[in-house]
Amino acid sequence: MAIVVAKIGAVLSAKTLALERFLSSPSSSSSTRGLGLRVACRSSPSPSTETGISRAQRSMVEAFDPEIPLPEAITPPSSWYTDPSFLALEFDRVFFRGWQAVGYTEQIERPHDFFTGRLGNVEFIVCRDTNGTLHAFHNVCRHHASLVASGSGQKSCFVCPYHGWTYGLDGTLLKATRITGIKNFKKDEFGLIPLAVATWGPFVLIRFDRHPVPHQNCCIKTVENDWLGSASNILSTNGIDSSLKHVCRREYTIQCNWKVFCDNYLDGGYHVPYAHGDLASGLNLDSYSTLIFEKVSIQRCEGGPTDKDGFDRLGSKALYAFVYPNFMINRYGPWMDTNLVVPVTTTKCQVIFDYFLDVSLVDDKVFIERSLEESERVQGFSEAWNRQLTAAEDMHQPLRWPCITSTVVCMSALVTSNGDQATAAEGADELPLGPEAEGEKAEAAGALH
Repeated sequence: MAIVVAKIGAVLSAKTLALERFLSSPSSSSSTRGLGLRVACRSSPSPSTETGISRAQRSMVEAFDPEIPLPEAITPPSSWYTDPSFLALEFDRVFFRGWQAVGYTEQIERPHDFFTGRLGNVEFIVCRDTNGTLHAFHNVCRHHASLVASGSGQKSCFVCPYHGWTYGLDGTLLKATRITGIKNFKKDEFGLIPLAVATWGPFVLIRFDRHPVPHQNCCIKTVENDWLGSASNILSTNGIDSSLKHVCRREYTIQCNWKVFCDNYLDGGYHVPYAHGDLASGLNLDSYSTLIFEKVSIQRCEGGPTDKDGFDRLGSKALYAFVYPNFMINRYGPWMDTNLVVPVTTTKCQVIFDYFLDVSLVDDKVFIERSLEESERVQGFSEAWNRQLTAAEDMHQPLRWPCITSTVVCMSALVTSNGDQATAAEGADELPLGPEAEGEKAEAAGALH
């Protein structure tokens, strides 16, 4: 039943973690940031003064009972996947709270390097100044809110294309054109609005909420604990580090809700034998196991036999880590690839794949091309399947399949009373759980109220 165990591990991650944190944040709304920059969808309904969410949103949340026992657990209502106002709530309560992966360290390796990105309605810049200090800012000019940069590369400063306001790489306003004679204008109060930024291993992270030190690099141990919790050690000791070289990026626009992609990823040990025969042939699925930590789900599997021609992309073991809420790290053989799932609309998401490779193989073009072809073949099938799931959800009927065949579970199953092990539905093996915080079950049970 190893595959069933893997499935239950997947079940105990994405939606469980999302539910646990979803409404446990402060009641104050985060629909605006900085210079009136809207970070929640404009279609968001008027919030309740008591909770910061609308009655309709609260009704959608309360339609799912987090205390249903695991053997009886069912999926959330389809409105969680199809209602635009629920996506707005997710941005506010999930994506704009805590650390979010936004890129990789090679993008800002040298002074003057920068890259830009977007999450929801928030545009951002990450850069290194002349002294090599890492910064992140809202990508919004302080004058009339034009973007001050686009793409990636190197710059000595950021110049707004609208009125020419110029900013240093440390965010300070260097020049504001034609303001001579304007009273009470203090240039040092009009720098770019900073965001907290940090790195962990090969990844660049940003916090979109208000942070105590928004314009400084944050303590790595604090970031590690906040982002990965107690899973950080198992990740850092299993080859997820900065020693690999970035090879390429692939971006996919997929017609499905962002959670559907995450569901599909966490469902790996359950669907791979049937949906991805080529991938399954390279894995020893009897060895599949899942570890559940506070913020991370880790699926592990030993490699199978190599191809007849000796081609071996997966190596002796594979590790697949889902980091709440939308980042996946896959480490296998000489490869590491990451999947960043960015919501676009209720039925569309962008998935950014970054591929990293052992430095000894970066010049092996044949190996790289064949490996990428296999990866894209798997992704192509997954994309088609995700579209089917979203089409099913768009019937606006609850998809009430049992949790054993879907990636959802009640929060009460996250931790047993002793915090030791949780047993799956009928016939399943025991599922080992990672360390969990004391009292987490009680906190999770009250998170929706």
